[in-house]
Amino acid sequence: MAARRPSTPWRPLLLALLLLLSPLGPVACAATGSNAAVGCGTGGVPCLQGTAVVELKTSKGTVELSLDGAAAPLTAGNFVDLVRRGVYNGTLFHRVVREPIPFVVQGGDPQSANPNTPVDLLGTGSYVDPGNGQPRLIPLELFLSGDSAPRYGEVLTGPGQQARLRLQHQRGAVAMARSADPNSASAQFYIALKALPELDGRYAVFGRVTKGMDVVDRISQGDKLISATVLQGGTLVRDAN
Repeated sequence: MAARRPSTPWRPLLLALLLLLSPLGPVACAATGSNAAVGCGTGGVPCLQGTAVVELKTSKGTVELSLDGAAAPLTAGNFVDLVRRGVYNGTLFHRVVREPIPFVVQGGDPQSANPNTPVDLLGTGSYVDPGNGQPRLIPLELFLSGDSAPRYGEVLTGPGQQARLRLQHQRGAVAMARSADPNSASAQFYIALKALPELDGRYAVFGRVTKGMDVVDRISQGDKLISATVLQGGTLVRDAN
């Protein structure tokens, strides 16, 4: 490994800015950010009650995720629902960023399961609901300690708010990718390869890797997510009350 240059105060900030400007998620139409228009069952999206353990079988090995329905009920519920629908089976990890510093392993684009999809379109797909033919988009969901319920559709900007997040971007965190619109997450997700506090309050973490982080570290761009299965838990509800 090449020797690192001495750090300067502006370099970490510049690097974080460059990483954030590189789109994490799919290009999608705008979704509502109103709290009145979100919740369990809205748009056909259920919430996760309790926890769930999801197994990802990849071409590099097996990874287990623990999903937190208490801290991210809508986001985790969406993921479990898509797992049970088989949306992730046969998809690719289309974006892996390790240089200049470890960043993320990203996958879950439904269209990547089709080998005829052009490479330049990978990372632009959403889950399309077969019932209405429309993309399923979910709002940014953030739960702060001291709050009684998650906040929806609002990026955190207040001082000290990121430190109150119940789920933060630690190494192994699992979160939803999205476009510039905070309410455009759909099916694509990413796993943090290191702590990424610069993403806290901007992207919704909903779980973490509990087994197989060494496998995640070996995943390369183009590797396959062979199958995703709910092993434990996974109770879905459509009414938050």
